[in-house]
Amino acid sequence: MKIYTLHKSERISSKLLIDKMFEGGSKSFSIYPIRVVFMQVEKQEIPASILISVPKKRFKRAVKRNRIKRQIREAYRKNKYALLDVLNQYEFGIAMAFIYLSAEEFDSSVIEEKMKIALAKIGEKLE
Repeated sequence: MKIYTLHKSERISSKLLIDKMFEGGSKSFSIYPIRVVFMQVEKQEIPASILISVPKKRFKRAVKRNRIKRQIREAYRKNKYALLDVLNQYEFGIAMAFIYLSAEEFDSSVIEEKMKIALAKIGEKLE
């Protein structure tokens, strides 16, 4: 039985890792309205860690930014096991950033569908 949780330890908090991820050495692709940036890291107790970003430039109000972050977090939480099953075969972990691209809000079901596609694509790119 899988417990669908998202612990604090699954979030990226290391400034060094974030800088390394965005200055190069990582792969990225877009599945509108989400851009995914990911890179391999040495395996820790958590095989996959995430970062979620919603630009202030597109959403001035924190309420809207937080809602979108919550939608992305929830979509990842529900669908992460498809990726984790693939990652268990490898000797490395993965760090991912989900960046929201659109200037408009989408329904949670749309974001969840895009998240499923994104996680499947990451799994394919690792193989």
